[in-house]
This record gives sequence, structure tokens and C-alpha cells, in this order.
Amino acid sequence: MKCRHCQTPLATSFIDLGSAPPSNAYLGADDLKKPEKWYPLHILVCENCWLVQTEDYADAGELFSEDYAYFSSFSKSWLAHADNFVGKMQERFSLTAESHVVEIASNDGYLLQYVQQRDIPCLGIEPTKSTAAASREKGIDTLEEFFGVALAERLSAEGKQADLTAANNVLAHVPDINDFVQGFSILLKPAGVASFEFPHLMQLVTHGQFDTIYHEHYSYLSLTAVEHVFAANGLTVFDVEELPTHGGSLRVYACRADSDAHPVQGSVSALLSREKAVGMLTAEYYTGFQDKADKIKNDFLGFLLAAKQDNKTVAAYGAAAKGNTLLNYAGIRPDLLPFVVDMNPAKQNKFLPGSRIPILPPAAIEEKKPDYVIILPWNLRTEISEQLAYIRGWDGKFVTAVPELEAA
Repeated sequence: MKCRHCQTPLATSFIDLGSAPPSNAYLGADDLKKPEKWYPLHILVCENCWLVQTEDYADAGELFSEDYAYFSSFSKSWLAHADNFVGKMQERFSLTAESHVVEIASNDGYLLQYVQQRDIPCLGIEPTKSTAAASREKGIDTLEEFFGVALAERLSAEGKQADLTAANNVLAHVPDINDFVQGFSILLKPAGVASFEFPHLMQLVTHGQFDTIYHEHYSYLSLTAVEHVFAANGLTVFDVEELPTHGGSLRVYACRADSDAHPVQGSVSALLSREKAVGMLTAEYYTGFQDKADKIKNDFLGFLLAAKQDNKTVAAYGAAAKGNTLLNYAGIRPDLLPFVVDMNPAKQNKFLPGSRIPILPPAAIEEKKPDYVIILPWNLRTEISEQLAYIRGWDGKFVTAVPELEAA
């Protein structure tokens, strides 16, 4: 395989998680009688541009199907993050009713609703039918398409260039990263700004966040790799912020390479220097990650086996993609984890891919009173533990597996 950005042959392995079904391919009752498609899940490192990436077997159209079940609006903390982002962008870049904001991968309108509330014209681009429909129900103009050069050229020709584009947690999801990024250089106005948020690879490695690896994430991103990709596709990174979201993310600001409207800030060189200092430009930095992931997996499996032996009852909260990676790599089935609950009605009464664990409404926690509730989306631990604080009434404990096993 060659690097999806620079075409360098790939030889360095980051992690091999065996095989798994797509993490968002939830099953209906009838699907339990059918076989599932499992794909290899092997991650490689490019030693030229340092882009970390999947060895590709699954097609994007299959991963992001019309019944895609991830809806951003079910997390109150994520909605607050989106509202804060819009307010900050409005102030920093002087967005008004004369401006135009375009969000790529706009999901269910979780962010653009706050743009709309501020009377700033906006457009959502979302390829999955289910979430695009939810966005339109909020009154948000939404195109149901994948983004790239062709769509950017069409929108630009229609006079729909953007003062600001937002792309939160989508840069990792695109198979053709060059076509995707080049699209922004076309869609932006001459002084426009492109904002990207994505989990920071340095935090993934430091904290053993291997469960954020799944087929829908084609790339795992450092600022070093992102700057390489952007520079080759007509964008200049001019600022970067570190965020606590998703276990540690970056917010990267970029502009057209032919623009002088946004001077490059010292934050960019500072973070590039830090990445170099910790070894991210060496193969050795990546080759020890497998052992770290295996320890997390083994500790979690050991906990579940011990709980079963001690006749303790266990449930999980959050039918999230990251949870599916953990459960499938550890080989967990309903005998060790009888059910998981989720607030999203689109997931309820379905089954997790691979493990085939049933997904129930959150009320099942109070009804069944498990001794342990495993929080699979550990990045939302604070929000979820507050929401389920009532389990303390029967001495229930919360458990997370990443970055290390913790029960409290």
C-alpha cells in the first residue's frame, strides 16, 4: 500500500487490531440471522509525511450509509462546545449577516443551528441521509453529498464561497484526503478561514486511545502531517489550538495559500517543535503502541471475567464507535456484557456490530440496577456519570477502560 497523501510505500505498522465490522453498522433483529462483513483493521505509518492511516478494505459509501446512526446532538457537552465555537468565530472573524458559513460533515445541524440563531447565512454539507434529514428539520439548508474538489468548484461557480468553513471531526474520515483538502482552497473566499478539529495523534499515543481507531477513521493526525497535506493542496496553517474534546484534539485554522490576510501565529511552530521533540518524526515513536493497546484490552477483559466469576452484574453506557472497537478487539459478547444503553432512538432495540450486544434505552440501567456501568465513550465520562449519578443509590460503580482500567 502507498500513502494516501504522498504515495510513499508504507512499511511501518502502528497497530494491528485484527478484523472488525464497521463500527457504526448496527444490526436489527433480522440481521442476527445473517453473516456480517468484517474487514482487517491495520494501521500504518508513512515515514515521509508522517500520516498515520488505515490499510484500506472498506468503501466510504458502505461505511457512511443512508442509515448512519451517529447524531451529534445527543451530547449536551458537544452542543455547548459547538455554541462556544460559533460565538468565538463570529467575534474573531467579524461574521455578520453578509457572511457565509459552510460546515462540512454538518451531521444533524448540531453546529449550524447556532450560526442560524445569530442570523449568519449558512450551508451544511452532509453525505448521510439520516443526519441530513435531521438537519433540514431544523431549517438548515443541507446538501446531501460528499465534499471534494468537484463540489467546491460547483459551489464557487454558484457564488457560494465561504468566509468560514467548519470541519469538525471529519478530516480523519475521508479516504481521498488530497481531494478533500484542496476543496477548501477552492471554496474559501480570498480572505476566508477554514477551521478543522480532529483528535490529536500525540494524545492518542500518550493515553493509549486505541479505541478511537476504526474503519471510518482513515487517518490519525498530527499537526506535522496536516501541515504537509495542507501545503500540498493550497492551504496555509496560520494558527492552532489544543482542545480537551475527544481525549485531546487540535483546532487548526487555515487560509488560502495565496492570502496574506492571516499571519502565521507562533502557536504553529511551537506545536510542530513539540511533536518533533517527543519523537513523532521517528518510526520508533509508533512501534510500541501495540503493546500499550494490548494491556488495556487484557485488563478490561480480565475485569469482566472477574465480575462474572464474582456474580456481579455489568452494563455499559454509550453505543459508540470507540466502544465497538474495544469490545470487538477484546472478543466481548453478551455473556460478559449483557446490554448497553444509549440515548439515541436510532440505536435502541438494535445490536452492536460484531459483539451483537443488545442496545436498550437508558431506563434499563435503573430497572436492572447493575453493579458496574462501563462508560464506553470515556471522553464524556463527566457528563455521563452526572447523568447516571443515581446508580450510587445501590452502590453502583462507573468503569472506564481507557487510558487504564478505573472503577469508582
